[in-house]
Formats: sequence, C-alpha cells, structure tokens
Amino acid sequence: MSETYKPDTPEQVLDALKWALAEEQTLDVLGHATKRGFGKPASGHNGLDLSSLSGISLYEPGELVMSAAAATPMSEIQATLDEQNQRLAFEPPNFGPLLESGPEAGTIGGVLACNLAGPRRISAGSARDHILGFRAVSGRGEVFKSGGRVVKNVTGFDLSKLLAGSFGTLAVMTDVTFKVLPVPEKSRTVLVRTEDQAKGVAAMRDALHSSHEVSAAAYLPADIAALSDVSYVSAGKGGLCALRVEGPGPSVEYRTGALRQLLAGYGETDELHTTNTNALWREIRDVAYFVSGGEQLWRLSVPPADGARVLQKITESICGRAFLDWGGGLIWLAITARDDAAHQEIREALDGIGGHATLIRASEDVRARVPVFQPQPQALAELSARVKDSFDPKGILCPGRMG
Repeated sequence: MSETYKPDTPEQVLDALKWALAEEQTLDVLGHATKRGFGKPASGHNGLDLSSLSGISLYEPGELVMSAAAATPMSEIQATLDEQNQRLAFEPPNFGPLLESGPEAGTIGGVLACNLAGPRRISAGSARDHILGFRAVSGRGEVFKSGGRVVKNVTGFDLSKLLAGSFGTLAVMTDVTFKVLPVPEKSRTVLVRTEDQAKGVAAMRDALHSSHEVSAAAYLPADIAALSDVSYVSAGKGGLCALRVEGPGPSVEYRTGALRQLLAGYGETDELHTTNTNALWREIRDVAYFVSGGEQLWRLSVPPADGARVLQKITESICGRAFLDWGGGLIWLAITARDDAAHQEIREALDGIGGHATLIRASEDVRARVPVFQPQPQALAELSARVKDSFDPKGILCPGRMG
C-alpha cells in the first residue's frame, strides 16, 4: 500500500529517504504537483510531499540574492520581488494552465529542478545559470550542499548545473539560493509583419546580430497572432516577428527606432509600449495559445537558423499549429492527439541538425508508451546512468520519470 509522506523540515526529508533505502521503497517527489504531467508518468510506490518546506529565508535586494525553501510558491517569490521592483531574469514560465494543473506556477524548487526558462533565455540564460547554491539530500540518504550566496563562492563541481533539469531523479533539494535582477525602466517590442516564416527568422537573426541588445525574439504565424489578447497583435493581418528591447528609457527609444529602420525591408513595422509588451511576452512565455484545444504539445530545440525549415518539414506530413521563440531556436508545436504522438516523424525532422524534441503534454498512457525526452546516444545514456547511480544507486527517487 502506497503512502504519502509530508516532512516539515529538511531533517525529516533525510529521515524519509533513509527509510526508503532501508525498506527498498521508491518515492515520487512533489512540491505543488503542477508539473506532474510533464515527463514520464510517476512510478514511485510512495509520495514525498515537500509543500511544507516553504518560505523565503534570505532576501538582500542590494546584493541581488534570494534564498528560499524548495517548495516556496512562485507566487510568493514574485510578490516579494515586485515589492523591490526586481525579477527572476530567466523569466520562468507558468505551465499550470497548459498542463491543466491549476493557475499557479508551482514552486521555486520545481522550476529549478525542471530547468524552465522563458523568452529571455537567449539573453539571460536558463534557470541553471541563476542558481548560486542549494542544500539537498541524495538518493543515498546523504545531505550535501553546493555553492553559496555569491558567485565567488561557487567553487568545485558545479552541481547546480547537474541537478537543474534532473526532475528530482538525483536528489531532493530542500533549500535554494539564486540571483535576482532589477526590472528595467522600460520594455518595448518591435513588431515586423511578414507572412513568410523564413523571413521572420531572418528578421530575428538580423536583430539578434545587431548591437541593439534584443532580449527576446519570437515569430507568430497569422493563426497564432490572431489568438493574442494584445489588440495590436491580433488585429493585424498575417504573421509577425516580435522583438523585445529593455533598459533605460532613452536607450530603449533609440534602439527600437534603429531596429525598425534596420528591419523595414522585411515588412511593415509597429511598436508596443511597456504594458502591451509585458502582456505579449507573458503569453509567449506561458504558451497561452495552446492552453485549450486538447492537442498534444511538443517543444523542439533546434539551431535558430534551422527553425523555419524544420517546422516546414514537420507540417508537410503532420497537421498542427506552431510558433517560434528564442530567435527561431525553440519551436512550440501542437498536433492532433495520436496514440504515438507522432514522435518518430517529429524526431526524424531533427536528424542531422543536433536538435532535440520533448513531449510536453499528452495523456498519461501516451507518455508511458513513447519517449517523452529525446533519446540519448549510447555513450551519453551510459554516462547518465553512471551519474544516476552515483547519486541514487537503488533508484528510489522518481523512478522512470525521465525514461
């Protein structure tokens, strides 16, 4: 009979893992369970509910650093940062509505464990790039820590990079420390209207290669742009390229003007000011265009120059809706539900370019049957297995979650 354990302290987390080792039991690690539908279905015998490990333990706005218990809600993190006009620069998405797990964005530990980042990924890096340190309990039942409260304290093995994206399969993080940054004075978005996806990718390339410090770049085809709640986006005819510029007011005004002049050859240009800019990039960040519809959802990471070509190749054989983020390097693809989620056709489109495809949303039985994450080459799979064995030799943590 399965049980759910709800520790109130890091010491009780250690006790739970020691018990699991001694009794040869497995544990499915949960915060608020908002990402339970992301990855392979859980196959742990018991649940380890970390939701009581909550609260901000350190916040020094002047030092741009925050520490919190792993299950601290993202809503609490964001509200505290808002009071000081600061933010998480990697722009973590809220996949709660997308995964039908509620309106909330989950916990800071869940965001870091899944290494989630939004449109600013191309300029600010991913979640793993903003972790300064953590405390955790390994699958061996051993407490360990890495890093500290400032970058200069991050010495030795950078275990933060290893745990970010491990989906709780290596260790249970109990406390995390991460960087924060001030909110820029102004944010504006240059819109370039073009029906041609290849031209949209070329416009993003030219903008990102310019000296104008574009912080985010996306292409929305006509059918996706029409779904936007930003009237300047949805009212236009055809697709558009969106380019965000942030910083001091005079600098932003100059750079948006320069970008419009630079990209005028690709199509008609327009400009969004701060309120509409924030609304548009929140939609793109949360993949809001695919929240309803019941489609299966894929996230494809590809070289930016190949984004339009890969998408065209896929849609020639599979009916779907899609848009491009990360300057063309990220494809969000929604397809009509299939028993195999079209995983072979989608991954064949990536052959030879070095990309990878992740099934973000599908029914539990489909996720149990098909590879959710990109299958690894044998050498990399063997290395991953050795890493897993070093942290969790008896496989007690989130068994099967990553395949």
